[in-house]
Amino acid sequence: MTADGLPETAAHGDPGPPPGLVVVGRYDELPGYAVQRPRGADSWLLTWTVSGRGTLRQGRTETGAGAGDLVVLAPGTPHRYGVQQGADHWEFWWVHCGARRTWTAWLGPHGRGDGMYVVTPDPADAGTDGSRARIEAAFHRMLADARWTGTGAPPESAPPASAPADDRVAVAVAHGAAARELALCALEEVVLLTAGAACGTRTGTGVDPRLRRAQELIAADPGAPHSVRSLAAEVSLSPSRFAHLFTRQLGRSPMRELREARLNHAARLLESTDLSVERVAAASGFASPFHFNRVFRARYGTPPGAYRTTGPMVGT
Repeated sequence: MTADGLPETAAHGDPGPPPGLVVVGRYDELPGYAVQRPRGADSWLLTWTVSGRGTLRQGRTETGAGAGDLVVLAPGTPHRYGVQQGADHWEFWWVHCGARRTWTAWLGPHGRGDGMYVVTPDPADAGTDGSRARIEAAFHRMLADARWTGTGAPPESAPPASAPADDRVAVAVAHGAAARELALCALEEVVLLTAGAACGTRTGTGVDPRLRRAQELIAADPGAPHSVRSLAAEVSLSPSRFAHLFTRQLGRSPMRELREARLNHAARLLESTDLSVERVAAASGFASPFHFNRVFRARYGTPPGAYRTTGPMVGT
C-alpha cells in the first residue's frame, strides 16, 4: 500500500516541536489514525514500533514499520505517517528532538533517501527479546526523565507492565536542561542498540570471528593503548596476519578502525562533558593535542572547540 490515502493533517502551519525541546510519547493507535505535515517538522522525529504496523513517508520515500523497527525522519521535508492499511493498530514510541551529530555514523548506513533512516532488527534476533526489552526500558526511562523538574530526585522509570491496559497515550516534554540531557542520553542508547544490532550492519558470517572480537575490543575502550600487535595478541594471530585479514575482510586497516572509534568517542565527550580539549584528546587515546585537533577537523569539518560551542543537539 502507499501513504497517499492518509486522511488527517497536523494543524495548519504546525511544524512540530522546535528542535530545542525533547518531546517523547507512546501511542497505541487504531485504524484511521494519521498525521501529515506538508512542510515537514522543525525537529527530528524518531519512531520505534512496539506492536502492530505503521506506514511512514518522507518526501517520496516510504516504508512500513513493524515491531522493533526504528524509523528516523530528518527535519524540513514533508512527511506523513499513520496506521498501515489492513493493520488493527499501531503501538509505537515517538520522539521529537534535535539529533546529536554523532548519531550520523550509526544511522547513515540505514538511509533510504529524502532524510529517512530505517533501522530493521537482525533476523537472527527474532527469537530473543533481550535487546528489545532493553530498548523498551530506555524509552520508559526517557519518559520519566523528561518529566523531571530538576529539583529532588528524578522520577523512577515505570516498567512497561505498570501502564494501565487502556492507557493508549503517554506524552512528556523535557523543559529543563538536565531533563533534556538525561532524555537524550536514553534516546542515544536506543539509537546505539538498534543500529548496532540491525539487519545489514553486523559483520557477515564469512568474517573471521577473531576479527569481530578485535572490533569489540576497540569499541569497548577506544581510548586504550591499542596497537596492531596488542590486538593481534588478544585474538591469537601474528601482527602481520591479523593486519592482512582485518584489511581484506573489513575493508579498512585496524588502525583506521581505531582512529574512527576514537574520534567518535571524542565527539561524544565534547557533547556531553566540560572536559578541556586536551583532556578529551587524552581520554580518547590521542597522545598529542595537536594531532587530535588536526584529525578531528579533517573528520568533522571543524576543530574540537568549535564543535562543542555549536551545542550537543544540532542536527546534520
